[in-house]
Amino acid sequence: MCFQFMSNAVKVLKGYFGGVLNENILKKNFVLVYEILDEIMDFGYPQILDEDSLKQYILQKGFRGEQKINRALPPSSQLTGAVAHRREGIKYKKNEAYLDVVEHLHILTNADGVPLRSEVKGKIMCKAFLSGMPTLKIGLNEKAVLQNDAAVGKAQQANRKLVDMADVKFHQCVNLSKFEAEKAVSFTPPDGEFELMTYRVTSGLQYPFKVLPNITRLGRTRIQANITIKSLFPEQTMGMNVRLHIPVPKNTAKVTAKISLGKYKYDASKSCVIWKLKRFPGETEQTFSGEIEMLATTSDKKPWAQPPLSLTFDVPMFGSSGLQILYLKIWEKAGYSSTKWVRKICKCNDVGDWSIRT
Repeated sequence: MCFQFMSNAVKVLKGYFGGVLNENILKKNFVLVYEILDEIMDFGYPQILDEDSLKQYILQKGFRGEQKINRALPPSSQLTGAVAHRREGIKYKKNEAYLDVVEHLHILTNADGVPLRSEVKGKIMCKAFLSGMPTLKIGLNEKAVLQNDAAVGKAQQANRKLVDMADVKFHQCVNLSKFEAEKAVSFTPPDGEFELMTYRVTSGLQYPFKVLPNITRLGRTRIQANITIKSLFPEQTMGMNVRLHIPVPKNTAKVTAKISLGKYKYDASKSCVIWKLKRFPGETEQTFSGEIEMLATTSDKKPWAQPPLSLTFDVPMFGSSGLQILYLKIWEKAGYSSTKWVRKICKCNDVGDWSIRT
């Protein structure tokens, strides 16, 4: 909580000072900083840490050449209520709500494609354009939530895969008392897009790809690399932006290869061959067959210790953890309405997320 408070406090201060925060700015804006600190914490407990809410009644701008103070306006009544993250009087001609499930898969496998270590770090992004002060509720197939959710029948529970989430963190809009009592994710959303919750899953994961490398050294100056990538997701699903990074020795002079799809290049600055596939159809396999030629050296250096291969990719509408949003319900002042727009994205955006030791 302490680190989260400090992180949010920095974001609030940057919002007042044009995205910049340093010692000089803090000295010039001491009075404003003191006023902000006085509002975001009371008696050692974090209070309002939403920039938009604070700006409704702390109207003084940060010092940037000359001080500017807006005309004072009466503070919104919501600042003293339970919904500090949403202003009053929001109206839309068309009410919309969207949920995106984004998962980042980190996995280490051996040369046979058998996973040695894996985990999914996921988040649920919510985009809400709703009038008034609506209350939303989502149903998840998380183990503890599903077993206590009366909105999901027993027959439906039996047919669902249960996901055991860990390290769950919610946005401040989620009603934690309801979650503790009913295991229901109920909330009044901020206006616009925000991160509703984050989680981590380490068991029962589904893998979108299987990589089978066969790298053989042919003498001192040649290496043979035969690599197969198999897609394990359904045929109607398409993998996007697939990149395989194949490490090579620093004294590599030339790389020649035959590939079944995409294109490849040798990056001397990173000492690796990058195989790029913009689109990877489901239930297919692609092959890389190449030869690496190296410069002959007379130095007595240690033999090349080959680093693991790494794979990065995006697979829309595929979730490795199996987490599902079973329903999205919306209650408004005008009555009850429900909608459901859910997308799943499985991502590996950083080099090294998927590592294959050969």
